[in-house]
Amino acid sequence: MAPRYPPPLVTGVSPKEGPPGTRITIRGENFGNDPRDLIGLKICGMDCHLSAEWKSSSKIIARTGPGKGMGDIIPITRYGGKGSCTVGFRGYFLQIGPLQESAVWIDESQTVQSNLDRGRPATAMAAKEEEDPLGILDEGDKPKLGEDELLEMFPEASGNMSLENFSPGWYLLEHHRNASFSDLKAGLSYMKRKASTRSEGPITFVRSNLTTILDCLDSLTEMYKKYNEEDIRRGCMDSYGVLLMQAKSCADGLFQEVLGRKDKADSTRNALSVIQKFRFLFHLPLNIQRNIQKGDYNMVINDYEKAKSLFAETEIKIFRKVYLEVERRIAGFRNMLHKRLKDTHNTLDEQKKLIRYLVNLEYKGDPAWECLDNQQNWLVELLDDCKDDHIEEEKNGMQTEHQASTQGGSQWKPVNRANKSPIKSGIKRESSFSSLSSSDQQAAWRFRTPQKVLFIEDITDVMLQHFPDFWRLGQSYFTREKSEKGVKIDTSKHSKMKQMMTEVVSLFSNYVRAAFLPESLEGMSEAEREKFGIWPKSSKQEHISGNWLPICVRNIRNCANFLSGLDGHGDSMIVLKDLAFDMRTNCMFTLLKQAISDVKCLHTKETWVVETDDQSGGTTQLPALFENIVNEAIQHLHEVVVMNKPSEPEIFSQRPIQKEATVLCSQLLQAFSICMEQLAFSPPLQKKETKQVKVVIGQEIELEQHGDPIPSLDKRLIVMLSNCRHTLEVVVPRIIENLTKHGYVEMEKALKAAQDTYGFLDQRLFSSYIQQKSDPILAAMEANLYRGGFSWHTWQGQNQGVRNYLKEIIMSLIEVHSEVFSISPKFVMRVMQKITEAVCEELCRLVQCVTEFNAGGAIQAQLELEALHSTVQIYSTKHVEACFKEAFDVIPELSEEGKLMVAGLLEQFKARMRIQLWCFQSEDEPVPVKMATNDDSNC
Repeated sequence: MAPRYPPPLVTGVSPKEGPPGTRITIRGENFGNDPRDLIGLKICGMDCHLSAEWKSSSKIIARTGPGKGMGDIIPITRYGGKGSCTVGFRGYFLQIGPLQESAVWIDESQTVQSNLDRGRPATAMAAKEEEDPLGILDEGDKPKLGEDELLEMFPEASGNMSLENFSPGWYLLEHHRNASFSDLKAGLSYMKRKASTRSEGPITFVRSNLTTILDCLDSLTEMYKKYNEEDIRRGCMDSYGVLLMQAKSCADGLFQEVLGRKDKADSTRNALSVIQKFRFLFHLPLNIQRNIQKGDYNMVINDYEKAKSLFAETEIKIFRKVYLEVERRIAGFRNMLHKRLKDTHNTLDEQKKLIRYLVNLEYKGDPAWECLDNQQNWLVELLDDCKDDHIEEEKNGMQTEHQASTQGGSQWKPVNRANKSPIKSGIKRESSFSSLSSSDQQAAWRFRTPQKVLFIEDITDVMLQHFPDFWRLGQSYFTREKSEKGVKIDTSKHSKMKQMMTEVVSLFSNYVRAAFLPESLEGMSEAEREKFGIWPKSSKQEHISGNWLPICVRNIRNCANFLSGLDGHGDSMIVLKDLAFDMRTNCMFTLLKQAISDVKCLHTKETWVVETDDQSGGTTQLPALFENIVNEAIQHLHEVVVMNKPSEPEIFSQRPIQKEATVLCSQLLQAFSICMEQLAFSPPLQKKETKQVKVVIGQEIELEQHGDPIPSLDKRLIVMLSNCRHTLEVVVPRIIENLTKHGYVEMEKALKAAQDTYGFLDQRLFSSYIQQKSDPILAAMEANLYRGGFSWHTWQGQNQGVRNYLKEIIMSLIEVHSEVFSISPKFVMRVMQKITEAVCEELCRLVQCVTEFNAGGAIQAQLELEALHSTVQIYSTKHVEACFKEAFDVIPELSEEGKLMVAGLLEQFKARMRIQLWCFQSEDEPVPVKMATNDDSNC
């Protein structure tokens, strides 16, 4: 049965060569739809299905088998069957040769002949085939060139790489004549990799076998010490010493004088011999002093250990005397090292060296723990000084600011800061303003960097520069090498060390909280609260503004993430992560609240300059300013708060924070409605002088008006109505989309609340505008209708046509149309329908109130109703049609002559007012063209 799917095809493999077990990536097509479809995989003829890992229909990852040489990669699928391959893989084996470096003992039976240690071998050893430096095979049908032909082509050259006249061309023609250019490029890459591996070989070998080499050195050291100890033992000579002393006593009695002179000579010779033989001990005090002055402390320690092993238990007075002098100088050297260890300006490497020196010198006590305790006290002192300095600077700054504000002419001088921090000694944050005027000084003081921001920078610098060394020193205390002499690791101090780390980090966290999150420390006692510092509160501003807060949060996050890399699961790091999370949360809430406050103050920035386009209609700059404020806040929050690093928790992982963020986002979206409502009904007072009010229509027409800086109520209503509709339909959805994209949750609730708020405002503005525009028209209709003593039952002017009151109504409608169209054309239908309903309802009411019509009055009523009805047909609604029907029913039925008269007068009315009636026609309706007549001049 034929396969139901096309067979698999391998088109790429990476890498293309390697020893058995090489992890390769196979790419191609038709590898199946899931891992169960892959039922076989052969690489260089070896089954590698067990190591194959199906990734997709075009990707498989597997490990090669023990195949050697160039071979194909053949996948087998359940429905596609056996596949094919357009690329190959070359397998090779790695063998350690007799001259290759190795840190362990290897079996040389495969590489070294067994008869090498018995003299010259019987037969000549076969020369090892020289390895191909390019690593490519020479396969092809072309015959190889002979040596004579190569000599003709390359005279005075050779193909042997060990000779000076080596010719690369000769070598390539001799060994790789059939290779392609791509093969030669691959060979060049292979040769470069071999060269880089060879250059890094010795360093890599020592690095990977460092433990073995150190064990060998330790064994040699122990052997050396043991031999030295055996050299100075004299226990085996005691028996011979007794016999010699007896013989000496007998001889002394016989040859006293001779022996006396001999003893004197022998003593002199022995003294000289001892001085010469043990000159190391006699010169040691001076050598110790010189080596200490040169800073060669290792030499001092080595000489002392050697002298101690040789002369520590000697009973010879002269040796004992010299050795005591050595001990005295070593004691002074030990005290000097201990004093240097207490110096907190030493680096971590210097501290480790000093600790090692003291341990080797058998210092009484635990120098490493003393150093840790001293470092902790010094680090706590640095944090305290940093906190105290900045609180003092804040108080001085507030006092100076108060003096500058109360005494306008007083000279202000910045307070010089005595910085106790060793990392910033001699550096002043504020520059000198001595060359500035008094007003410049006050301005510079007002816009200087807040002291809390400088405090965050300094205190995080202290932690980043000194706490890592403190932590590493604590870790090295429990992981010191066992080979160090006299090292006693006290594992019971693990908990004490963790407590010391936690104390430093907690102190840092509480100092930051006291400055930025004082409400998080309310549960502490008054004494503890004062310990962490009470920052003065300014009368103008109690907290850092949103412009500076992201910088502070970024410094805290960087500090927390860097220190968490030292010990990510320690108790002290949890305190830092909680601090960073609380700072991020506070920053988010502060920026959102500040954005809400900025949006509520936008009414003071309204210029009433209307710009129109085809999409948004006529709007002022306020919706764009509102959107810019929100987007800037979102962007700041994205960079500082929302973007989570791998070790940080999601800021919206806690339900209370989600709810608070959703509430603030809803308030931010609804805050603009308050601004627009205030501008529409109670705009802020401005200067009395007039200014230009520019109305921009499209991109070409600009209308400039000189008048009051604040437009009239009806213009304000239609402008704010356009702003409200644009905000609801365009700005709010874009903001919601931006918030959702940046990870804010439950934005559908915020959108629903915003839609309700702006919908309510839209309805209120619309109702107010309709009332504002329709009330004057309706108020004048009845008076104008009966002007001049008009009466329906006595009217005789049938040929007069449509009266002026109806034309005034139409002109008023045109005026409203023009005003709305100039601001936002898409509101024309909505506004005109509502005003048309009010006008038609009022006219129909007036007609229905008539009790008696004569023939002329009936014709006039029919004419005027039909004129208005045909004019506002484009804005007609069911209610308008119902009103007209009721009005037409009231009018008595006209005669045929009357109907013809009404039709003629209606056509005359349309012809005379054709220009005015154009605005009551749809865009698709053609405009009638009619030549002007003499009668048109009477319009």
